Amino acid sequence: MEELKDILVGLEQRISAYRNRLQDMEKKRRRVEEEIVTIKKYLELAETLYRVEADKAKLASLSSQIITDEKGTRPLPVTDVTDQSREILLGRTKYVSMSVPEAANQILREARRAMHAKELFQRLVEGGMQIKGKTPLTSVATSLKRDKRFRKVGPNTFEAVEVSLTEAV
Repeated sequence: MEELKDILVGLEQRISAYRNRLQDMEKKRRRVEEEIVTIKKYLELAETLYRVEADKAKLASLSSQIITDEKGTRPLPVTDVTDQSREILLGRTKYVSMSVPEAANQILREARRAMHAKELFQRLVEGGMQIKGKTPLTSVATSLKRDKRFRKVGPNTFEAVEVSLTEAV
């Protein structure tokens, strides 16, 4: 009987040790996932800066060319790439080429929480999206209500619906 008690105590200690180890590893995984998100943002920023610098080089080579119009020959105007760089760095061109649902889906997935249409609208505008119409906030809410990627969780409040792998296949 004593031997059985020793076995049980030993197993309880192992279970406790495994639980502690699992908790430690889950904490590390969360830290690594956060670091991955940060590195992805830095990578996106570096790639954007690279494209801006490459565009600057192209503009510099084009500035030596000339254009001719009804006013005669004059140098090709050079746009202010610094302003363009600033807009990109501030994230003001992040959603320009996206639809409202695509951009909203990205925002909600990054935030990992539900958001009110007003907050989504504000982030879309900050990201460079131009939403036309008399009531752009209503347009955002309506487009999310009609899209299966979103679930309404409150008045004008939406969350991204998780797509399971079996649905995707």
